[in-house]
Amino acid sequence: MKSASIFFLATTLLAGTVHAGLERNIPYEKVGGRVLRLDANVPDGMGPFPVVLAVHGGGWCVGDKSGKGDFAPILKLLTAHRFVWFSIDYRLAPTNRWPACFDDVQAAIRWVKAHAAEYKGAPGRIALLGYSAGGHLVCLAATLATPATRVQAVVGLAPPTDLVTEMKRRGEIGRWSAMRNVLGRDALDAGTWKLLRQLSPIEHVKPGLPPFLLMQGDADKTVPPPQTRNFAARLKADGVPCELYFIKGAGHNIANWAKLDPACQQELVGWLKEALSAKGR
Repeated sequence: MKSASIFFLATTLLAGTVHAGLERNIPYEKVGGRVLRLDANVPDGMGPFPVVLAVHGGGWCVGDKSGKGDFAPILKLLTAHRFVWFSIDYRLAPTNRWPACFDDVQAAIRWVKAHAAEYKGAPGRIALLGYSAGGHLVCLAATLATPATRVQAVVGLAPPTDLVTEMKRRGEIGRWSAMRNVLGRDALDAGTWKLLRQLSPIEHVKPGLPPFLLMQGDADKTVPPPQTRNFAARLKADGVPCELYFIKGAGHNIANWAKLDPACQQELVGWLKEALSAKGR
């Protein structure tokens, strides 16, 4: 353990480890002349610290890495509990259609795995965390991971995971404007249904995936709780560890969760610490 810590310190000093605190607008990818950026927060101390890659919500169409109020408390919580965290911007619809946002999340995962040590993070102890549309993106990234994008844990906060069932519930694509915008499709034809299946994390569950924590309000009308329960059941059926946590009386808006259930924040932090505690250095 001592030799590992000395090795980590030496390698991170050589890599130019940043100072503790928040650093904004770090480039992580360039696509078609556009530079994609992320924010990073580094705790005080030597580390290595567990790492969280955070992906904001906003229906694939709005939002940014700062959280704009709803996601910001999650980043504050991660800061308070001494995680290295990275929060990303990604290309939004309708200006950018699928798979732009998903490609960006995968690029961010590769960048974080390659650069975590420079920010006092442990490259083998990385969790993905996403809210709403961001939850969909991290769950899909985890279920479709390659060795280059595999991580050690996944947190989905009210994540859409079965787009086929959800589209059937809504009845027509015009009643799900965010999905129409991200797909760039106006009709529920065979091609659209095929694409919805391909984009649904529940369709890609298999043994060997990292553990999942799924958190959601039990009164969520945007992502119905049965969808999340079904995803959890599919994970467990394939032997993937999965913990469900429902906030009683809460809807889809994450900003209200801690008000209704203060314990949910400790549940999130405790689960992350446990999931990342025994992983690689």
